[in-house]
Amino acid sequence: MRTYFIIITLFLAHSSKADEFNEYGLYSNKSASPQETAPVKTTLPLKIAKESKIAYIGNTLLDRAQHFGHFESFLQRRLPDHKLVIRNFSWSADEVDIQPRPDNFATTDQHLLYHKTDIIFAAFGFNESFSGKEKIPEFKSRLSKFINHTKTRAYNGKKGPKIILISPTPNQNLKHIPAADLNNERLLLFTQAMREVANAEEIGFVDVFSAPYPERSTINGVHLNDEGYRAFGSALFKGIFNESPEPVNEELRLAVVEKNKQFFRRYRPLNTFYYTGGRKGRYGYLDFLPAMKNFEIMASNRDNAIWSIAKGEELKIKIDDSNVPDLPETTQSRGGNKWMSADDELKSFTIDPRFKVNCFASEEDFPDIACPIQIRWDSKGRLWVACSTTYPHVYPGQEPNDKIVILEDTNGDGKADKSSVWADDLHIPLSFEFGNGGVYVSEEPDFTFLKDTDGDGKADFRSRVLTGFGCEDSHHALHDFVWTPDGKLLFRDSIFLNSQIETPYGPIRVKNSGWFLFEPRTQKLQTFGSYPNTNPWGVTFDKWGHHVASHPIFASTFHATNPPYPTQHPRPSGMQAYSGTCGQEFVDWDSFPEEMQGGFVKVRYKPTNRVEFHRWIKSGDHMQEKYESDIIFSKNLSFIPVDIRFGPKGALYICDWYNPIKGHAQYSLRDERRDKVSGRIWRITAKEKKLTAPIKIDNAPISQLLDNLKRKEYRIRYWTKQEIRKHPSTKVEQKLDQWLNNLNDKAPNFRHHQLEALWVYANIGIHKEDLVTELINCNVPEARAAAARQIRYWPKNMIDAAEKLIAKCSKDNDEIVKLEAAITCSWLGTQKSFNTLLELGGNDMGKHLNYAVTTALGSESIKQYWSEQDQAVKGILAQAKKRNQLNAGKTTRNASEANFDKQKGLKKINIKCIPERMLYDVTEFTVKANQPVKLVLSNPDLTMHNLVISKPGTLEIVGKAGNEMAKDVNGLKKNYIPKMSEVLWSTPQLKQNTSHTLRFNAPKEPGDYPYLCTFPGHWVIMKGVMRVK
Repeated sequence: MRTYFIIITLFLAHSSKADEFNEYGLYSNKSASPQETAPVKTTLPLKIAKESKIAYIGNTLLDRAQHFGHFESFLQRRLPDHKLVIRNFSWSADEVDIQPRPDNFATTDQHLLYHKTDIIFAAFGFNESFSGKEKIPEFKSRLSKFINHTKTRAYNGKKGPKIILISPTPNQNLKHIPAADLNNERLLLFTQAMREVANAEEIGFVDVFSAPYPERSTINGVHLNDEGYRAFGSALFKGIFNESPEPVNEELRLAVVEKNKQFFRRYRPLNTFYYTGGRKGRYGYLDFLPAMKNFEIMASNRDNAIWSIAKGEELKIKIDDSNVPDLPETTQSRGGNKWMSADDELKSFTIDPRFKVNCFASEEDFPDIACPIQIRWDSKGRLWVACSTTYPHVYPGQEPNDKIVILEDTNGDGKADKSSVWADDLHIPLSFEFGNGGVYVSEEPDFTFLKDTDGDGKADFRSRVLTGFGCEDSHHALHDFVWTPDGKLLFRDSIFLNSQIETPYGPIRVKNSGWFLFEPRTQKLQTFGSYPNTNPWGVTFDKWGHHVASHPIFASTFHATNPPYPTQHPRPSGMQAYSGTCGQEFVDWDSFPEEMQGGFVKVRYKPTNRVEFHRWIKSGDHMQEKYESDIIFSKNLSFIPVDIRFGPKGALYICDWYNPIKGHAQYSLRDERRDKVSGRIWRITAKEKKLTAPIKIDNAPISQLLDNLKRKEYRIRYWTKQEIRKHPSTKVEQKLDQWLNNLNDKAPNFRHHQLEALWVYANIGIHKEDLVTELINCNVPEARAAAARQIRYWPKNMIDAAEKLIAKCSKDNDEIVKLEAAITCSWLGTQKSFNTLLELGGNDMGKHLNYAVTTALGSESIKQYWSEQDQAVKGILAQAKKRNQLNAGKTTRNASEANFDKQKGLKKINIKCIPERMLYDVTEFTVKANQPVKLVLSNPDLTMHNLVISKPGTLEIVGKAGNEMAKDVNGLKKNYIPKMSEVLWSTPQLKQNTSHTLRFNAPKEPGDYPYLCTFPGHWVIMKGVMRVK
């Protein structure tokens, strides 16, 4: 990567008063909106007054432009004395009237007013075009309405803005991505429609669709690369001024990019749910508003540098940030956990006597692995570690310097002895995975690809493959990168987030969590399984390709395509799903005890900190976990296991985000106690077992790699398929045909070997109808289910065969096969697949199959075939609703309780836990002294909660005591309720869709009696007060 050095004067210390910052908070429910005014006609060539405020709005075309800076550089170079202030408010996949934003985030109107905008450049039309050419009249109406509104708003406080509408750019055909063939005819029609509307509304219009572009000007057929943006900037400039731009000093362009970067952090900061949204009340003021002020100052300082270079006064970028004040100190609401050295931490572990644990690597020997998040083994047997000291937020004066570090054990003693930094300028890499000769990495809001092109062991190529993923909570953002068995990259985001991503095949939008599938070969992004969830980290697949996660455990049930945006599928009931875990790894290595084979190991970081072993058991229409024991239990809550992987010899490795501060909502994002130094990798081996000899994968011939697929170890097969993807598809297909034909049909794992072949074919883009048909007709139900799953990806020219096979699977005698059939119906999205769902839904079903049918019916692809009046569908949905009913506040259980409820003056209180929010729906109620109270707590949330009423002034005492119970291996059995005189009344920890009733007489002493959830960590925000009068 090219490195440019920017001279920045360090901040000087300033004192700040808290009331200085209110004006920097921009909220949709509070910030001012522009007044209506008479419109201003926009003519071209454009005349720009000195000190004009210019804004970019629109889709990814302008959003990505901020990283290249060509057009803005041309503009500043042409008008060096004008002191133009240019700010970018565009957003990936925006349309003229579809602009999802974080909760309570200020509208585009409000931002344009705050910026005092004089001129607007607006790029639209690309995403709208996917509605089809038959929707052009509707698009023109939508565009006219948008322009009429925008041109009649006095953003600068005086008059309406000048508006220049920008067309889409032309798409290009690339190998496996026929973007031009798919889109250009339609884009041309939408460009013509935009011209007509612009002329009618008397605003400027620039056709950049018809402009010349280099032969390879896009990264994916749609989104421009550097040369593409240079051509785009030149075409836009010429369309505005009727002249070509002058050459630009590279330092000017870099100064523009630097300014854009700092302003982006002001306009679109991470963690907006804590800035504008539902959790802004606790820390949002000091965590964000002083930073917003400083980012504005820094952007202005960079404006000065841009103007200086544009006028020729400076040849190098010189930025003076000495006027940027220090951020005020944050509040610290609670204590942190104890910090220990790696040796002392190891001593604090309670370890299963069958195992031994050693520290493979720590910050003491390898300081670059501070704050490790994810670990991955490569085919050479090296451990790659993604580390983030930037997490949880980027603040003024701070540049992300997160790393991917390679650790090696060169002498085989079980401890790392060599490290190297492969990438060191990353932005909170929550996840990464190898692919396409490089690494895909999460860098919210971007999905990035990195590569070492010169073989020096460091990444030197970077591309933002996709952008627009939600950032409302930086630890819920894009995570859990894993290759599916059939070669797609799977990942997800979580609650609070709004993601909208442009692709060559149309925009993808998801609200409040969803799964994504990415195919590098075609650059196709698909989404599915959007439903209300919490912190769902940790993903893997079992031997037969069942999708295993944490929220939910049997994630295969949740694969129906999404309902119409922005809705989600309904909240599930009675299914295993947990927050607080970060990874699973199946035990299939001979290096682990025989009695553990077939189960899996899970790492948990809350409420207790442990490494658990679970059984994996088939239960009718799903697989379920059964907790059996702990491999490691830690009383030291600074132990935060966040990832788990078997290594190439069969030792198990645990990634430990070692930190005394655990929690995103529970502490200030700027809490100085957040550890930025520590990080450990633990290695677990069985005492009575030998390690496995490593198998050849790196640079192995295709024939040997295919034989590796017969191995029982999932990770060996996983690494092998990664290596196979490096080979030309034609050679793989040839060798695979031979390998498949030579399989022994009498071998115990014959059907699984066939399935691995099916998955490898899918890896190279080949759909094998004959193999799928054979597997669907075999006597192994797991193979039948896996084969049915593959049908969802078949192209349209195979739809007839797909419908017939799925109809057959829907009548299978195995419930999981039926479940896969139901889900696949939503992917096919045809009338016949809808009919299959109706027939399937009319039968008795377990909860998982019931949920699969319900969500498939609710998917956008299937919903077009039925209405709310459809009796058959109504019957299926009514049955599903019945299964999910919440049985809260049941009738009394005995005579004593019945008599209590008959008392005169009984106060009835019903409190619900708000799903996924760690909040009660009632945070205050009032009773009279000694009044009889009947309080019903009901919990529809998948996370357990309780309610404890304590003496006045004891909220923090009881809450912290609950936290301490996380150190007790039996804490959950005790319901995390401290035995102390401060506790007056309490419910047990309630599982989802259960309730508990408290009956008591209110205290005789008036006062404010706090109530709280004592599940460790929840009490900080999950609390209320009972006022006794």
